[in-house]
Amino acid sequence: MSAHALFDAPGPRGKTLIRIVTAASIVFVAGLALLVYWQLYRTGQLAPSKWRTFAMPGTINYLIGGLRGTAIAALGAAVIALPAGLLLALGRISRHRWLSWPCIAFIEGFRAVPVLLVIYAFMFALPQYGLNLSTYWKLVAPVALCAAAVLAEVFRAGMLAIPKGQTEAALAIGLREGATKRIVVFPQAMRIVVPALVAQAVVVVKDTAFGYVVSYPELMQSGRVLVANTNDLVQTYLVITAIYVVVNLLISAFAQWLEKALNRRSGRGSVSLLARARRSALQSPGAPDPSPRPRPWLARPRTARSLARWATVRCGCFCVIVGGFWEA
Repeated sequence: MSAHALFDAPGPRGKTLIRIVTAASIVFVAGLALLVYWQLYRTGQLAPSKWRTFAMPGTINYLIGGLRGTAIAALGAAVIALPAGLLLALGRISRHRWLSWPCIAFIEGFRAVPVLLVIYAFMFALPQYGLNLSTYWKLVAPVALCAAAVLAEVFRAGMLAIPKGQTEAALAIGLREGATKRIVVFPQAMRIVVPALVAQAVVVVKDTAFGYVVSYPELMQSGRVLVANTNDLVQTYLVITAIYVVVNLLISAFAQWLEKALNRRSGRGSVSLLARARRSALQSPGAPDPSPRPRPWLARPRTARSLARWATVRCGCFCVIVGGFWEA
């Protein structure tokens, strides 16, 4: 028997079929690429004169400004969506109905509604009731709300994937329910949900392309302005597509590095979790906590991983603050 989780190792016929399908797929993709290249070449879209605009410093700086706007909007939405999604997930699995039902309604509602419709609500509906936000928040707030609803389900799935025996063992040694989630469940769930978090980060970056609806200066809006001034539609959107691909590849590379780092810590992490659980259970209510106290908010961490986390949190907060005053 094979050790594969989903299917057994293919036999000789299976391997032959896989090779044939792979070769046919490569031929099909190569033929499609050649057809696209021939059509672009035949219509003159690959002429050097069509691409000189993107070598000009003004065009490059303009696209960099659009990319900066996309990054600020995506980071602002992520900084809001991550903690909001976690709180919604904790509220949904709560035993109190007065807390779980509103969280369920919020999650299911914003998961079902398209982001573009929420943006229209922030553009046209809210100003009629005296709530007229800036251009930045008309984009970031809808993206963050929809992303928070999706992330809530991601966090909930990660926490429910932890075996119940670990929760029961933590409760058996005296930990309360909140401490059990904080010390035992949540650190292990984070390792499970990293791929889903990265996938949602890519979705958030792509959702910022709706900035053209509110005239927010992000990458797609910059492309629309370039097309209006140069009439190079194909070239402009090919360049913007390449930029989005590079950004998403960088996000995926960061996710792979983070997943490997978490997997390296998984062995000693279980020992650390057990030690913290025992220490929390044996500690009397009035005794001082023997664990090291957290550093102040402005203190700079010493390790490389802590430094990366320290820089990420502060850069995200900085992007939210800068985005809030973007119009000024």
